[in-house]
Amino acid sequence: MEKQTSNDPLHGITLKMILEKLVDFYGFDTLGELINIKCFNDNPSIKSSLTFLRKTDWARKKVEELYVRSLSKFN
Repeated sequence: MEKQTSNDPLHGITLKMILEKLVDFYGFDTLGELINIKCFNDNPSIKSSLTFLRKTDWARKKVEELYVRSLSKFN
C-alpha cells in the first residue's frame, strides 16, 4: 500500500508546537504586535496563551495563519 501524505501544513502539529515555534522566532513582544490579543501583550506565557487559544477559535485561527505564513522563515 502506498502511504498518503497530507498537503495540510498543520497536519500533525500541535497548538503547543505552533506557539513555541512562533515565540522562539518572534518573541512575545513581536507576536503581540502581529496578533493583538491580551494573552500575548499582558504578562504572556506559553501556558496562559495555550489556555486562551484553546477556548477562542478566532484567536487560534490567527495564530495558525501566522504560523503557515512564517513557515518559510523558520528554515
